Amino acid sequence: MLINLSHGAMQMPYMTSDPREVSGKSFDYIVVGGGTAGCSLAATLSEKFSVLVIERGGSPFGDPLVEEKKYFGYSLLKTDEYSSVAQSFTSRDGVENYRGRVLGGSSAINGGFYSRASEEFVKKAGWDKDMVQESYKWVESKVVFMPELTQWQSVVQFGFLEAGFYPYNGYNLEHTQGTKIGGSIYDQCGKRHTSADLLGFGRPNHITVLLNATVKSVIFDGSNTRAVGVRFMKSDGSSSKSYKVHVEKRRGEVILTAGALGSPQILLLSGIGPEDHLNDLNIPVVVNLRDVGRRMSDNPAISLLVDRFSQNRTLEPPQVAAIAEGYKYILESEVLPTSITTTRISIAAKIAFPKSRGRLKLNSTNPRENPSVKFNYLGSKEDLEACLEMVLLLQHVARSETVTFYLGLQNREKLLAGDEELKSFCKDNVRTYYHYHGGCVVGSVVDEDYRVSGVRRLRVVDGSTFEESPGTNPMATVLMLGRYQGIKMLKEREAEKEGDESFLSPQGSPQPQP
Repeated sequence: MLINLSHGAMQMPYMTSDPREVSGKSFDYIVVGGGTAGCSLAATLSEKFSVLVIERGGSPFGDPLVEEKKYFGYSLLKTDEYSSVAQSFTSRDGVENYRGRVLGGSSAINGGFYSRASEEFVKKAGWDKDMVQESYKWVESKVVFMPELTQWQSVVQFGFLEAGFYPYNGYNLEHTQGTKIGGSIYDQCGKRHTSADLLGFGRPNHITVLLNATVKSVIFDGSNTRAVGVRFMKSDGSSSKSYKVHVEKRRGEVILTAGALGSPQILLLSGIGPEDHLNDLNIPVVVNLRDVGRRMSDNPAISLLVDRFSQNRTLEPPQVAAIAEGYKYILESEVLPTSITTTRISIAAKIAFPKSRGRLKLNSTNPRENPSVKFNYLGSKEDLEACLEMVLLLQHVARSETVTFYLGLQNREKLLAGDEELKSFCKDNVRTYYHYHGGCVVGSVVDEDYRVSGVRRLRVVDGSTFEESPGTNPMATVLMLGRYQGIKMLKEREAEKEGDESFLSPQGSPQPQP
């Protein structure tokens, strides 16, 4: 059975790749980054205000590598310097990783698994529980579907249960201990619905999307206390010409939604960050904010290839998750391409709450260049010990009767055993789960309303503000956050408007204040 078979026809906003079409203009809001948070935020703000979305990549619409489930994972095999929808980067730990570079952001290149944050995460974040629920439901009514389990996903589901991941929770969007089927942004026809789809559910005539444009820096007023616009350039490297676009003078805002790499990078390029680092690159200091780029975190992961050799199976994104007691580990499985013609079956697990933290720095003042980041995988004793336990759990799933019978395997492979052997395996095989976050954490770089400390009319709303990755993965919560924060901002503007009017008589003259 499937739900949400059709979300209806959408009218998409005006999109252009010509920077001259927006250069010199003013908007109520400039949203920098048309990714997972940026699109839901822009759609919400467009209900009352004009919004410019600046996206460094192109459009996902009509791109089979993005839209078609049968090509799941191929976008990570094809990356280039300027135009691929996925951009590769290697952390200073030596671990290869990816970031989205397309309207829709990482929701256009990920596995599409949709699962909410835990109640504890919402409570810790200080969010309004009812508004969080409403925001999740708004997203889910538009881009989330119940998957029909493939044969392999049914098999690995039983493998998780054999390994002790109880209870069985069936189809469930909540973050609960046990084994469950999650939501998916792939519909019943195998078409992916990225966050870019959400732009069609705002007021498209209030939204302008500038594609293939990379923001260089935020523009501040003469006193450096208020964001008034941004500078940007073409993403393709064909020109170094700079353009400017501004926000409405009185209450316009710039909102960074460029992700855990992009948002801290733009703050640093704009002169907001640690003074010594900015001075090293001769960037004029606007605010000496030492925590920009700090508290970077990525969940250490281990992946086991459970089939004996490369084959040519149908590609499968994850549909089932196993969540350990205390949410300590998250396990999923997928069939991934290793080349255009071959696949492998992977069962992977991540440490949900790593203790290790890293840092992001600029390599240069070129905004097209990836920043430098080190996550310090397994840098803490607690993380390394957790990895040992996680590998044993993965082995248990891989050697379960259901999995071995389905794959036609005999359990002859030597089990990893002993702390030293397990430690060496973890250190040699640690990888990413692609859920990196931090760099603009709430309480150190932005306040609880996501305003950047030390300046006005500048916010960051994305995964860079998270101290930990929510739920099985952050996509659902980042989608929700864009909607949630957009509603809050609309309410703020309404309150400001009422405050202004309270001092005016019907003729528009100031009323005497008490």
